[in-house]
Amino acid sequence: MTEKILTTKKNGMLMLLGCLAVMILSIVLFVIGIEVSPLIGVPALILLIVSLIALAGLKVLKPQEALVLTLFGNYVGTIKGEGFYWVNPFCSAVNPAARTVLNQSGDVKASAANETGMKMSLKIMTLSNNKQKINDCLGNPVEIGIAVMWRITDTAKAAFNVDNYKAFLSLQCDSALRNIVRLYPYDTAPGIDTTGDGIADDGSLRGSSEIVANRIKEEIQGRVEEAGLEIVDARITYLAYAPEIAAVMLQRQQASAVVDARKLIVDGAVGMVEMALERLSANGTVELDEERKAAMVSNLLVVLCGNKDAQPIVNSGSLY
Repeated sequence: MTEKILTTKKNGMLMLLGCLAVMILSIVLFVIGIEVSPLIGVPALILLIVSLIALAGLKVLKPQEALVLTLFGNYVGTIKGEGFYWVNPFCSAVNPAARTVLNQSGDVKASAANETGMKMSLKIMTLSNNKQKINDCLGNPVEIGIAVMWRITDTAKAAFNVDNYKAFLSLQCDSALRNIVRLYPYDTAPGIDTTGDGIADDGSLRGSSEIVANRIKEEIQGRVEEAGLEIVDARITYLAYAPEIAAVMLQRQQASAVVDARKLIVDGAVGMVEMALERLSANGTVELDEERKAAMVSNLLVVLCGNKDAQPIVNSGSLY
């Protein structure tokens, strides 16, 4: 289905004035016909009915709105852009998603019979689907939510290629999100290939959010191309471990942080001990045998690596 833009229909004001003139003329002729001859009143009545029917073809569009028109089941074309239009009064507007309300901007509850609801919005809208629980590549359940900015680029495809373009978009967003998330671990893990090139990398949902979002955007765009939709942007709005493992993963992160901190403290303490021994030996301040060096190293490491402040003991005598 190819979109056809109707550019010769922006003559609503002219048709409105013409219909009003015909209506006034038909009323005058009808009144004259009652007094003079009934034969004059019949054409006047027909003119009045025709002008009333013609008024049904008047359409008003605001900026970034479109109206997809069909005539007896055949696609006639689409009118776009703000203005006052007149179309065949027997044309009907088509918008299969008129009454579909999603968790997004731009949605209003409108009856299918309401002309406002039958107009398609060409503005950029934001779809924010519910959070999903998905297993990452390590099998850990995570909860993730995304916001997708989208707009209609081909009204004919949106109206006729899919049953409901809003519901179609929502479903494809969920499917694409699931396909991409399962390729990444929540946090950096060794030996994981997230790009598919056969080489392990440091990709993760938490640390590579921009890359993940771009891959989700490209995945959704490939799925909704036939629906005449354009994915402007996609962003991760929520990311967390599922509640059933959140406490355990928090303990794991805390343990990893403690280990890293201890490693840094030990590395620093060993360096300080080595420096102290080298300075004492270089300056000849005191001569220490191996046993005294071992005792000094032990005491310094206890002081430097301990969680609490050391309580010094002053030795006034010999070590032996």
